[in-house]
Amino acid sequence: MTDPQVALLMLGSFIFVILLGFPIAFTLMAMGVGFGYYAYFWPDQAFFDNRVFYLLTQNTFSVMNNDVLVAVPLFLFMGYIVERANILDRLFHSLQLAFRAIPGAMAVAALITCALFATATGIVGAVVTLMGLLAFPAMLKAGYDEKLSAGVIAAGGTLGILIPPSIMLIVYGATSAISVVKLYAAAMIPGMLLASLYMIYVVTRVVLNPSLAPKLPREAYENVSWVDVFLLLAKAFVPLAALILSVLGAILFGLATPSEAAAIGAMGGVLLAALYRALTWGRLKEAVFLTARTTAMVCWLFVGSWTFSSVFSYLGGEGLIKDFVLSMDLNTLTFLLLSQLIIFLLGWPLEWSEIIIIFVPIFLPLLPHFGVDPLFFGILIALNLQTSFLTPPMAMSAYYLKGVAPRHVQLVTIFKGCLPFLAMVFVAMTAVHMFPQLVYWLPDLLYGN
Repeated sequence: MTDPQVALLMLGSFIFVILLGFPIAFTLMAMGVGFGYYAYFWPDQAFFDNRVFYLLTQNTFSVMNNDVLVAVPLFLFMGYIVERANILDRLFHSLQLAFRAIPGAMAVAALITCALFATATGIVGAVVTLMGLLAFPAMLKAGYDEKLSAGVIAAGGTLGILIPPSIMLIVYGATSAISVVKLYAAAMIPGMLLASLYMIYVVTRVVLNPSLAPKLPREAYENVSWVDVFLLLAKAFVPLAALILSVLGAILFGLATPSEAAAIGAMGGVLLAALYRALTWGRLKEAVFLTARTTAMVCWLFVGSWTFSSVFSYLGGEGLIKDFVLSMDLNTLTFLLLSQLIIFLLGWPLEWSEIIIIFVPIFLPLLPHFGVDPLFFGILIALNLQTSFLTPPMAMSAYYLKGVAPRHVQLVTIFKGCLPFLAMVFVAMTAVHMFPQLVYWLPDLLYGN
């Protein structure tokens, strides 16, 4: 076999092994070291003199020494500690009362709560699970349609991987060498656009068919004045919004690096939990443990990915794929469609972290040929990865929700509820492609061209 053929065998073996359920990070390292030993082998060399071991140790050191990745554990800690601050029920209740005059008020309040909470935590499973326990039964009890309610919770919970401060964008920035600050600025408008499309869809459906979402009973708010609503929002909405805006503002206006702002956010999360009297030693210890576990997973994914991709490129696999794509004589539009279709399909069996760290680097060398800006490409990917949580049969948001939903709610019902919101993701991706200024306007305004 030629080296490029070995590289393709390496890629095919990796996909086969992970579909069997083996851990991604250690599979990458094992494949990288195994095939790398073959790639760097010289006759008569001692076993540990093979250069693949030097490559593995150097990649490990590079990942652990990467300043950009320092923000990951800090943002994760902020998310886990905020998740335990007992703020979600107050936030949902106050927003529900504030939007009581709008059709589908509970659904709109749930979407805003999901967007805020997902932005603060960035952990899709946690947001969907908590909202599935809190808002989903309340919506069903109020007579809301099962499919609409399920779609709202499942779609709203995924917004945290797009809207800054997104950990996914930090990982993409580290992978593509793009400024995380510019990625955050570029993602703001598309993120708000997608959240707005979700709310517009809900309100439109309810206006056309009011039976989908009955109005809030008058007795639920007749003794609640607008002053009471304002005070409720001041206690639940304002502190969390202030935390998020202070972190984002510090990053976007250059007052702090993403890592420094993440440290501010982590401290703010601790203070917020203390403010709500939810800061206990047990919760703090649990947040630290979860942060360490998730951070270790991300770091070892980077180590494995960089080792795997280095060997894959050395064997000629990257050049083979590049030559194959170039031989298809694609234009910019068809290249974008093909790349996004591949990422969409990869979203079924893989998590977003694996897609960003393992497969996106295959596309990055092709971007200059097609005249695609890596910043623009990253935002399209961030939008596209929303679909990985919403597309049956591997819609993880649906499974998270099914795990906490009442028994009578069927998985197929949740899948059906996700599909209209999946269509909204495609609408947002189309709008971003047709109007690139949705991506570029804010970075250009803040930082120039």
